[in-house]
Amino acid sequence: MGNQGGVGLVTVVLKRAASRPRGASDRRRLGDAVRETLLNLAAVGGAICILLTLAAVFFHITLIMFKTGSMSPTIPAGSLAVVREVPVSEVRIGDIVTVDRPGQLPVTHRVTSSRMIDGTTAVLTLKGDANRVEDPAPYTVSKVRTVLYSVPGIAYLVAGASNPWVLGGTTLAVSALVTWALWPRQESARPERDQRARHKARA
Repeated sequence: MGNQGGVGLVTVVLKRAASRPRGASDRRRLGDAVRETLLNLAAVGGAICILLTLAAVFFHITLIMFKTGSMSPTIPAGSLAVVREVPVSEVRIGDIVTVDRPGQLPVTHRVTSSRMIDGTTAVLTLKGDANRVEDPAPYTVSKVRTVLYSVPGIAYLVAGASNPWVLGGTTLAVSALVTWALWPRQESARPERDQRARHKARA
């Protein structure tokens, strides 16, 4: 009689376990995992933006895009370069520098000669690696941006991401993600009830 009662109790417990709606629990866990992943990606993106801002403000480090191939093959068209603003007195022959030109786009070429006029100003002659001759006229500057390193092929991606429509869509998407992730959710009491049922079955 005792054995039959024990078998009956085990059967009831197994039936209850089999009848539990696991689909809702699995979907909830999947939703939590997706939400956590998206929040982590958003956090990484925000951290990168903050680091870039701090680098620009405190270390004068910025990004430039190469639309032409005048520095190929060293820096091909479509490359993204990290540059740092420095006094012209720190520039050496062979350095790749970006020089601002009044009324024109900046030019990024290699220094072929440098002549200091005074302690803060110099006359630089530049030449693109892919060009046969030096730039038509020298540049009189006090500050330049030296190229620290470059990554080929990602300038177009960055340019596309900076499109106003893309930026607006990204802002809306991130706002919706944060709202969805932080929206209050009612926790299910089913796991606690299941745990109490298992304790009773064991007793």
